[in-house]
Amino acid sequence: MSIPQLPLLPEMPAIRPPTPESSVVESSALGDWDFSPTTSRTSNTSPPVSRTGSPHGKFLIPRMKLPSIDLTADHVPIATVKNICFVGAGFVGGPTAAMIAYHNPQITVNVVDLNAERIASWNSQHLPVHEISLLKIVRIARDGTRECTVPLSSAGRSVHLPPRQPNLFFSTSVIEAVAKADIVFICVNTPTKMYGVGAGASADLSALESATISIARNAKPGAIIVEKSTVPCGTAKMISAILSQYRPDNMFEVLSNPEFLAEGVAVENLMYPDRVLIGGTRTAPGLSAAATLGSVYAAWVPTGRILTVNTFSSELTKLIANAMLAQRISSINAVSALCEELGADVENVCSAIGTDTRLGPKFLHAGVGFGGSCFEKDILNLSYLARTLYLDEVADYWLSILNINRYQRDRFTQTVIRKLNGTLRGKKIAIFGFAFKDRTNDTRNSVAVHIIAQLVAEQPREIAVFDPGCQVEEIEEEIRNFIKDPIQMSRIRVYPSWKDPVDQAAAVCILTPWDNFRGPLPRVVLPSPNTLIRRMDGPTLSRLLDGNSSGPTEMDILDLERLILSQKGMVDVDDPLYRLSAQSPCEKGCKHCRAAEIVGNGDDPVEWEEVAKLMGESTWVFDGRNVVDSRKLRRLGFKVHSIGKGLWR
Repeated sequence: MSIPQLPLLPEMPAIRPPTPESSVVESSALGDWDFSPTTSRTSNTSPPVSRTGSPHGKFLIPRMKLPSIDLTADHVPIATVKNICFVGAGFVGGPTAAMIAYHNPQITVNVVDLNAERIASWNSQHLPVHEISLLKIVRIARDGTRECTVPLSSAGRSVHLPPRQPNLFFSTSVIEAVAKADIVFICVNTPTKMYGVGAGASADLSALESATISIARNAKPGAIIVEKSTVPCGTAKMISAILSQYRPDNMFEVLSNPEFLAEGVAVENLMYPDRVLIGGTRTAPGLSAAATLGSVYAAWVPTGRILTVNTFSSELTKLIANAMLAQRISSINAVSALCEELGADVENVCSAIGTDTRLGPKFLHAGVGFGGSCFEKDILNLSYLARTLYLDEVADYWLSILNINRYQRDRFTQTVIRKLNGTLRGKKIAIFGFAFKDRTNDTRNSVAVHIIAQLVAEQPREIAVFDPGCQVEEIEEEIRNFIKDPIQMSRIRVYPSWKDPVDQAAAVCILTPWDNFRGPLPRVVLPSPNTLIRRMDGPTLSRLLDGNSSGPTEMDILDLERLILSQKGMVDVDDPLYRLSAQSPCEKGCKHCRAAEIVGNGDDPVEWEEVAKLMGESTWVFDGRNVVDSRKLRRLGFKVHSIGKGLWR
């Protein structure tokens, strides 16, 4: 079989010698590889250093660093950016555009999408993406702010904040916005392909291709094109080829700038990123384009965290990052199975492992597995890439992560059935949590929908579902998309509060680690005003108090807000400086306002004492996320099964 060679991009300076380009090939043939076991329900959505020298000697090996952008270098020209366009107003495009506009008030940022309903949501007070603090970021950039003067008692001065003009706009005017942009971000959906060659494994790039063609036809000459979507290696080259096909007389630089956002904390990830990765060519125009994009992020990101690599490395890094995070989850879930059989406690094991500085404590939380639209999709994409390169062992390795994830779900479901005497007939099962993780309303490919499908097949009287962060309609739609049997669907009901699901239930299954399920939470203690003002460095205080020409940055204003909140003894006020512009009221009968009135928001914790009274004679709690105090629940009369807790068998 003839295997065409992938076109290669010129390489950026590398720390280690690159592998021979001749080994990089692509193939459209799947051979006899079967993806179906792990992908039949895929959601449609985005080396150590070796020591040298004597083994008896002690050497301090310097940490190797990726090259960062030097924005002061005279030989790298940086273009002035006045206008940016984001094509795609989803989870990546909307928040990223809002953060860039928030920190760059001098730049006009347009976010365009053909979905008029989604754009209308971005222009309202009910954003289509639910992230902590995102609405405030959007309001400041989208609506502008009012002029205000803030007394600063700790410093004996007042701070004057000038008004800010809107610079973030959401619309369906794709052609007009693309034509004006100095930088165009492509942020469209790249779900797992479910048809033809590579079905169930490779990425579907049809939306990205369509967006690129539209950009090629309308972008102004010299615009920088940035792929922000999670894509297979070589996609930047495909984008360049499309641009050359439609605009052979114009030059466009294509950069890779993958997102590293975790749902639920996306604003924090954007505000304080571990790194901003920019992939491009080592040509003079490529270096200039990377430096220009880097200058946009440098408005709030330290330049040492803005890293440059070649395009292939940037595209691969995103896939590998998600695969390795998923790997840690599957690893500790495999350990949890051992703990349950041996009588160990997985949380004790995790605590001990996490103290090792080589490993750290993050992503070492055993549970019923991972869901969402990213991890599974990216692992399948990575495995498919390895298979097309004839690296079968590599593909099998990454796919084993998904096998453990599925095994953990199945093991949990089988435990529920076994401990309920091997049958669910005539029994009501309460499901606490449907979103794939807490602090988000994203239900795509959630663990819960897989477990519900297995439980409802056992013919229970009812599967009663509650999630404090999701609307009833959202959960019902996702379940209908997954479970096609009308008889099974008739046994599933979704509730807006936790009391109805547990009424006469035989068991409660906790599948999302919402704080609501832990019970009442302790009060938050704020630091003193003097402590906060001491944290402000000299330049910050100067910008706030002296009113110099540069003015305070939004990061400075955030410090000021924290100080004012601490002085007033408040913790959850959105606008302590009274700086935000008034929002337009919603239309009467707004469905989002009605839903907000009944959807839990953390102020309605589960009262387990009342749950014990409402449940039937069988009071099982199957804690799939290890969020409840099992000792407390046992004192209340519950029988508790926790993941990886063999001590209580």
